[in-house]
Amino acid sequence: MGCRRTDCVERPLSRLFEKLGRLVGSYPIGFFIVPLVVSFILGGGFYFIEQRTDNDIELQFTPRDGPSKKARAVVQEYFPRQKSEFSSQRLVSEGHYAIIIAVAKGKSIMTKEAFEDIIKLDHKVKSVSVVENKWTFVTLCAKVNGDCVPNDLLEIIEYDAGKIGHMDIFYPVHNSSAPSKHTFLGSTIGGVRRKENGLIDSAKAVKLVYFLENKGGVEKWLQQFQKTFLNDHGYKNVMVSYYTSQSKQEEIDKLTADGIPLFSITYALAITFSVVSCLRLDNVRVKVWVALIGVLSAGLAVLSSFGLLLYAGVPFVMTVANSPFLILGIGVDDMFIMVSNWQNTNVKDSVPKRMAHTYKEAAMSITITTLTDVLGFYIGLMSDFPSIQYFCLYTSTAIIFCYVYNITFFGAFMALNGRREERNGHWLTYMKVPTEAPAKSSSWNTLCCVGGDYDKETGAEKIQPVNNFFKNYYGPLLTKPWAKAAVILIYAGYLAGSIYGCLHVEQGIDLKDLAADDSYVISYYEQDRNYFSGFGPNVMLVVREPFPYWDTTKRSELRKCTDDFRELDFVSKRLYTSWLDAYEHFGKKMNLNLNNKKSFMANLPKFFVAVPEFKQDVNITRGTIPASRFFIQTVHISNSSMEIKMMNGLEEKMKTCRATALITFHPAFIYYDQYAVIVPSTVLNIGVTTAVMLVMSLLLIPNPLCSIWVTVSIGSVIVGVTGFMALWGVKLDTVSMIILVVCIGFTVDFSAHISYCFVSSKKPSANGRMVDALFMLGYPIMQGALSTILGVVVLAASKNHIFRTFFKIMTLVMVFGLLHGITFLPVFLTLFSCCSSEKDEEKQEVKDSVAAHNVMHDSNRPDDLQYAYDNKDFEQCHRNIMIWKENLKVHKQQLNVYVIGSGQHKHPCLEYDPDCP
Repeated sequence: MGCRRTDCVERPLSRLFEKLGRLVGSYPIGFFIVPLVVSFILGGGFYFIEQRTDNDIELQFTPRDGPSKKARAVVQEYFPRQKSEFSSQRLVSEGHYAIIIAVAKGKSIMTKEAFEDIIKLDHKVKSVSVVENKWTFVTLCAKVNGDCVPNDLLEIIEYDAGKIGHMDIFYPVHNSSAPSKHTFLGSTIGGVRRKENGLIDSAKAVKLVYFLENKGGVEKWLQQFQKTFLNDHGYKNVMVSYYTSQSKQEEIDKLTADGIPLFSITYALAITFSVVSCLRLDNVRVKVWVALIGVLSAGLAVLSSFGLLLYAGVPFVMTVANSPFLILGIGVDDMFIMVSNWQNTNVKDSVPKRMAHTYKEAAMSITITTLTDVLGFYIGLMSDFPSIQYFCLYTSTAIIFCYVYNITFFGAFMALNGRREERNGHWLTYMKVPTEAPAKSSSWNTLCCVGGDYDKETGAEKIQPVNNFFKNYYGPLLTKPWAKAAVILIYAGYLAGSIYGCLHVEQGIDLKDLAADDSYVISYYEQDRNYFSGFGPNVMLVVREPFPYWDTTKRSELRKCTDDFRELDFVSKRLYTSWLDAYEHFGKKMNLNLNNKKSFMANLPKFFVAVPEFKQDVNITRGTIPASRFFIQTVHISNSSMEIKMMNGLEEKMKTCRATALITFHPAFIYYDQYAVIVPSTVLNIGVTTAVMLVMSLLLIPNPLCSIWVTVSIGSVIVGVTGFMALWGVKLDTVSMIILVVCIGFTVDFSAHISYCFVSSKKPSANGRMVDALFMLGYPIMQGALSTILGVVVLAASKNHIFRTFFKIMTLVMVFGLLHGITFLPVFLTLFSCCSSEKDEEKQEVKDSVAAHNVMHDSNRPDDLQYAYDNKDFEQCHRNIMIWKENLKVHKQQLNVYVIGSGQHKHPCLEYDPDCP
């Protein structure tokens, strides 16, 4: 039974592209110049690129409507900060600061010599100034009661290094001689070894933090701070690393600039590969200029699309810097498809006719991939991350321009190049050259001054050796039963490895991965994680509704809720800050009755005078308390897995608290929100995109079963890329999430091209269709994959983790996509397609042979063939077919003349003849 075709959309589109190809072939100059003019005009948008650049980490790389952003709004509403009452514990944002980490070169930093260096560092920080504006640390520092916020450890030793060896310092909370004075040192001293009584025995690192107010001059002071410590290594006893509140943003801003030279190298590699791929030992058929224009077409698409969006005011985010690498790969891939189809046209036909045939086959194929790519990226606009939304917008727009320029600008140049070939012009000099070498000509003359040869039997350009490999060796090999069995076993192993990797995917982006390998912040992040990860964020527990704190029963219920939080294994049971507990202690000490509203509210002012920092934790409005907050200290939050565990644990406890409505907050939670949405968002984007791919495939590929196989292939590659990227050490974060969306687009390219060619083949059997599809598109697909790998291979040498991640995932996409496109999918199409069987093919060959005889009026005993067919004697048919094929060669030219003269396509009898295309 033949395949059921659903070509109600594909057929009219093919005819439309055929007419477009004829039009481009007839008027190539206009189609060539207009895209150049458009690109020149739209390219002016790059004038605004500096204004449009927006790499704000919080705005672009965190969920747009993350729960922590809503929680922060609540905290800001109820607990506005008083400048005179600075508290790092109560900040709702990271604020402005500079940090120094000093690590002992010896066994312990708790020595006089080490602290002499530390005190020198402290003096050096406080002496940093911006001379022209007279901005100093003292004028910019955050203050408490008029004095700069001190570093607690230096305060404890009174800035005297000699006291460090003679003073008992407790850890993590130091109890000073002042009454009720407790100092938390868990974030100040790192790598601590304690004695049994809690005294510090030894430590490896000390962290000094310098908080600044949010006022003019802070940014320039921080820049001067960085310059001061950039090459400051003159300390005998400590190693120094430093960091500022601007460091993350500065490293992100550098990424876009670092990508420009990489893209230049990529472009050069793409041009080189394309030119080499299009080289021929024929001075007429060589397509050097075609390859160059194909790469230029992709570059113009990037120029036009980016310029248009920059004109429109769309923010330019760092992630968009990855887009040109992708567009270059797509453009070059489409170029190879078009060139391949051009080479299969009859060289004796007119240029418009050759263009019509090329567009009918190639334009339809690249239309399928373009539509699916564009829709896939536009679906990415649903993402919760603005950086992904802008990446998808820029990339999808660039793909549209790439497609339009391919069928206009590049197609026009193919037509112009076809005119040169038509008059047998030399590829370099454009002078007409002989088709055959003159007698007694030298080998150099033959090599340099002869060209225009073609396959005399088919009329098309001579088949390239790689295409012959797919037709005569690789394709037939895959038709063998044992080869198909081997492919299935290999696929089973691939799938098993992929699933194993998927079960070990890690989430989240490490902050040090945002910096270049040679950045000063790498050292800081490593030291901070090595020595100060024992204590994590100090988390706010906010009661966000009026609550009867004076009611003993309700108060007990609230305490039960806060105690539940402290029972979590990542929360310290001892380190807990509660204004309510402190108030109760104050009430007992002062003999106050706090069990009725009037007394409770009346005595609060006295309590705040005694302990002023707690005034920031209670919102009193019109005699009520609409909100208050407590603090819990998290511990051992050393990696993304613990961060996820912390966020999930806190959310679960919030839901189980029945006493009141609670929210949790810390400024770092703004970034941790990604854990709650990144997996669902990735699954949603991939799921919806894959569904859209299926619908588009069903509409444009005239075979439902093959369309389903395209979708299965997409899913298979996504699973493989996700699994093996985890095994390669790549985490699932906003960057890899973007590239997984890209993965879908490239997978469609590989699968759709082969599937469309498989369905469009006139071969009656599935094996024949597979060989035909591999012969037609195996090499172009391989060229496209290799060109893309070359396009990203330079990123492997990048000093930026984000670019290296892009290289890793794109390499996996290309390798697995190519493997599916030329191995797995062809085999599965032969096993699970609705094409005819081998016996059906034999019957069809008989019918085609009889039809050929009726056309050619051959005298080679057609009755034997007709008789055998009518009597179902297929063995005799087969013998007669072999005789018929031999005789058919004699009439080949006559048949071609008939077909060309009648304006029809090649006769079906040519389809079974291995010597015909």
